[in-house]
Order: sequence, then structure tokens, then C-alpha cells
Amino acid sequence: MGEIRKVIINGEEFEVELEQNGDSWTATVEGETFEIVVPDSAPAKKAKRASGGKSKKTGIVSANIPGKVVTVEVNVGDDVAEGQVILILEAMKMQNEIQAAVAGKVTEIHCEEGQSIEANVPLVIIKPDEENEE
Repeated sequence: MGEIRKVIINGEEFEVELEQNGDSWTATVEGETFEIVVPDSAPAKKAKRASGGKSKKTGIVSANIPGKVVTVEVNVGDDVAEGQVILILEAMKMQNEIQAAVAGKVTEIHCEEGQSIEANVPLVIIKPDEENEE
């Protein structure tokens, strides 16, 4: 079974089942199957999730947008779980939960409540648990 995608052709929306076989595709639309050949094309790469998939995760926590720190939910020395909310950041009039990417111990905190921060600067440093390191 292939991937189900919605496509718009000449302004009309269709649900299409796509399956790739080398440089050709099989597209099934409303029960009718078509073969599409794309010469000199490589197989489509699978989209990677923003979380990074199986790549090694880091204990450096930052925000990808500038904002104002509303609350810091952890202290130096605290043990945190992967996905645990460690601070709340207000950006563009919305409160965003910033989560720990790894389980471990908080070793450094580089922000405080009420502080304005820039994007992509280290806010919290977590020393990963040894069992989680690759």
C-alpha cells in the first residue's frame, strides 16, 4: 500500500494513492490506476521529523524564537525526564512550553523569569543520563 496524498489538478481536489518503484510511480485516483515515469529521478527521500529522529540528542536547551521567560520550572541539580516542561517562554503574545530533549540532570541555567532572550541561545544545560547516551 502506498502513501495517500491530496492533490489539486486544474483546481479540483483528489485523494491519490502514490507508490514509487524506482523511477516510476503508480497513482490510483478514484479507482483508476496510472503509471507515471520520471526519467533520471532518484527515489524520494523520507521526510525527517523536526525532533531529529535517531540522531544523538543534546542537553543544550534553547528556543528557536526570541521571547520573554515567564517561568523557569527547574533548578540546578534537578533530574528531568525527556519531554518534561522546563520553562515557559512568551513569544508573539503566546506562551510556549520549552521541553527537555533528553533525560538527565540540570547543570546550568542561563536565564531567569522576566528576562528577554534571543533565539537559539543556550537557556538550560542538561547532563544526559548515561543510559541515554549513544
